[in-house]
Amino acid sequence: EIISSEFERAPKRPNAIMQSHHNRSRLSVILRSRFIPCFSSPLSLFVVLAAVPLPIYFSGLLSPFSGRNNKAASVMRLNSNLASTVEPNISCTTFNILAPIYKRVDQQNPSIRESDFRPRWFPRNQRILDCLLHQRSSVICLQEVWVGNEELVNMYHERLGSAGYTIFQLARTNGRGDGLLTAIHKDYFKLVNYRELLFNDFGDRVAQLLHVKSVVPFPLDDGKQNIQQEVLIVNTHLLFPHDSSLSIVRLHQVYKILEYLEAYQQENKLTHMPIILCGDWNGSKRGHVYKFLRSQGFISSYDVAHQYTDSDAHRWVSHRNHRGNICGVDFIWLCNPNNSRKPLRTSWVEAVFSIIKYQLQRASIAEDSAFAFLGA
Repeated sequence: EIISSEFERAPKRPNAIMQSHHNRSRLSVILRSRFIPCFSSPLSLFVVLAAVPLPIYFSGLLSPFSGRNNKAASVMRLNSNLASTVEPNISCTTFNILAPIYKRVDQQNPSIRESDFRPRWFPRNQRILDCLLHQRSSVICLQEVWVGNEELVNMYHERLGSAGYTIFQLARTNGRGDGLLTAIHKDYFKLVNYRELLFNDFGDRVAQLLHVKSVVPFPLDDGKQNIQQEVLIVNTHLLFPHDSSLSIVRLHQVYKILEYLEAYQQENKLTHMPIILCGDWNGSKRGHVYKFLRSQGFISSYDVAHQYTDSDAHRWVSHRNHRGNICGVDFIWLCNPNNSRKPLRTSWVEAVFSIIKYQLQRASIAEDSAFAFLGA
């Protein structure tokens, strides 16, 4: 059965994206994918976003938070009572909420941050929570949560907890002040295991791994059996590419995540596990990280929902960064475990050589000379 996707287009407002640099706050595209999986074997989930024409529901929500012009948006509603729906639906939200310690509020004095003004950061985060609770996604992945502020942390834990979410929080290493928060709704998932990944490299980046099991059983293809599907969920925030020399660091962070996922599945004797990677990847579709994940069988939920190709690099925008550049860097990646893909190490080596080749070509060395240079 084919169920068509429905999207409500919001009216455009002037300068919806081009807010001033000093008022920079992520337009925080909420990548919210609603998908219905189907199964060919007890532990083999075909994520619907990888298997059109199964139903796909996606919406981008440009947040109506203070300090900038906005684009209003209306999004698909997910039935709040999963048990009452015909199909078991799952939704996922990823959102960089911009920690107040990073949000500049004075263009003339960049050292002044929103964290100095409670009347600014407190209501902004209240509105963020209003938005999240209105969507009521099965999984919420947040980045740049101001974990160093007890009042803000308590607000997120209390409101999300009261709404039925189980919350997991992880600070960046070396006291950076911000971190990750992942919340799973008790109506949809129960926790099997939780792991924390500390990259311990430049940038003090971290990642969360949640091994969850669906509360409501999913039907198998034969219609006679139901299973409680297990899923691996990762939330992360990669290093910002301050210059091109950091490309290899960012790529290695992704490699560490995928390597850990492989080791975790082997350790726990898991097979055919669907994987969802959420977060702020700080890189576009033209970058090495994007190509590396694609080589490992991951697909962007946004691209599939909108029938975009890998070459459609400017079809959507997530925010304007602190340099004033318009970006699309927030992703919900999905991996169908039945898709064949290259060995991880092979993809890693190819990606590394691609970066080296790119850097040499940027230095005006011809391709033939570049490889001769490497062999010297």
